Amino acid sequence: MRLSNLADYAIVTMCAATRHCGGGRVSAGELAQETGLPAPTVQKVVSKLSGAGLLRSVRGAGGGLQLARPAAAITVADIVEAVEGPIALTACVDGSDCVVGDTCAVKPHWPTINNALRGALADIPLTQLAQAHQTAAKELA
Repeated sequence: MRLSNLADYAIVTMCAATRHCGGGRVSAGELAQETGLPAPTVQKVVSKLSGAGLLRSVRGAGGGLQLARPAAAITVADIVEAVEGPIALTACVDGSDCVVGDTCAVKPHWPTINNALRGALADIPLTQLAQAHQTAAKELA
């Protein structure tokens, strides 16, 4: 399994937004500059993250983006699902057609597997990722 580039960029963008927690708001342009991602990509990611209720956009003077809830309450699973939709390793879980269909002995087990994967990603809060980034940055300095 491999996350899409967009899901990866969403996680990178959220980590950058986390560094601004408590310090005001940040623009999508600033996030693009900080992350090194193209501005149109950050705009697309920000739109998905805002739509999922992970980022909040505030208009007007002093406006910009901010986390919609505390970083500790946002998980990697939340971010991935904002961009990719529900976490599932196979298409058959969502009712898509399958060649083996009703005779598949593994199909009943996929929800358990998917829940385990989602649970693992849900156990990683955004604060942990942001903290790891800060530690790495200090080691490079």
